[in-house]
Amino acid sequence: MKKVLFLCTGNSCRSQMAEGWAKKLHPGVIEACSAGTAPGAEVDRRAIKVMAEAGVDISGGVPKSVQVFKDTAFDLVVTVCDNARETCPVYRGMGVKLHRGFDDPGTVAGKDASDEAALPVYRRVRDEIKGFVKELPEILENIK
Repeated sequence: MKKVLFLCTGNSCRSQMAEGWAKKLHPGVIEACSAGTAPGAEVDRRAIKVMAEAGVDISGGVPKSVQVFKDTAFDLVVTVCDNARETCPVYRGMGVKLHRGFDDPGTVAGKDASDEAALPVYRRVRDEIKGFVKELPEILENIK
């Protein structure tokens, strides 16, 4: 199995979604983990909700620091936000780095947005992440 780390700032939304999709779409092919450069306290409730709508349960996720994985060899490290791309630590043997940025749905929707206003943004980002994760086996096949 190929080891993939999805890295974001807070490890509360996009990286959790990506990990969830990888586990759902590629069991036995990809060992997925996620982490943050400055992890939040909990997984975003709206991310949990829209992933559940798609049949993926990320409710048991816990934001983790990338430091947890500092000695882990990954085949691929995917930064899913621009901030993580800039601050991603470089560890020996950490693997190939790839940036695939996605909008932060909480920021796009706005801090005070109702679920009715915010959930369409979360769904769009969820679906964009799914599209990317579907391509991971081919991406992994083509990296050296």
